[in-house]
Amino acid sequence: MKDVLVPINPAGWPFIAMFAVIALVLAYIAEPLGWVGVILTLWCVYFFRDPNRVTPIREDLVIAPADGRICLIDEAIPPAELDMGDAALQRVCIFMNVFNVHVNRAPMEGTITKLAYRPGKFLNADLDKASEFNERQSLRMKTKEGHDIAFVQIAGLIARRIVCQVQEGTELKAGERFGLIRFGSRVDVYMPKGTAPMVAVGQLTTAGETVIADIKSKESARVGEIH
Repeated sequence: MKDVLVPINPAGWPFIAMFAVIALVLAYIAEPLGWVGVILTLWCVYFFRDPNRVTPIREDLVIAPADGRICLIDEAIPPAELDMGDAALQRVCIFMNVFNVHVNRAPMEGTITKLAYRPGKFLNADLDKASEFNERQSLRMKTKEGHDIAFVQIAGLIARRIVCQVQEGTELKAGERFGLIRFGSRVDVYMPKGTAPMVAVGQLTTAGETVIADIKSKESARVGEIH
């Protein structure tokens, strides 16, 4: 029951109320339409669920900022608007579908040093080019250990609203909520070059719980196998 009756993110209540009103209007028109409205309202409640998470705490651990699937692991230059230079950093990308929890969480403990919003297209967030062309909200962080990292909320094919609930100077703990993206999207994490990811493409992640990298680890990158 605890997995079903979870908190609702405050950003979801206006949408839930709107769907509920639509359901009442549809029920007034015709009872079958009212049931359609009820189903849509329940889906909206499900979408905005915001369960608590248990975050592993240790220096240099990088925690997944989003629920979803690892869609890409590579080296890439961070968004230009963050002023992090032209050197490619280690990147891990997480794709969120409409059934995932869409609340985003800080990958490490630190201070937000720069925020930058850039409007753009709404391509399928699962595509590599989405990180370059889609609407995005970029965050740069100076971690407690002194690392310079970035994480980027990217709108997707269905997503039309990025919500970022922090400001420059905000201090976050690893796993702490910092925003959400409505209705399907992606979050990219940029880490120091040479960081070996502890996840593989195709692996599912849980925001605030899954360890995606250990910056101080000297292990090789993980390889995934399907069984």
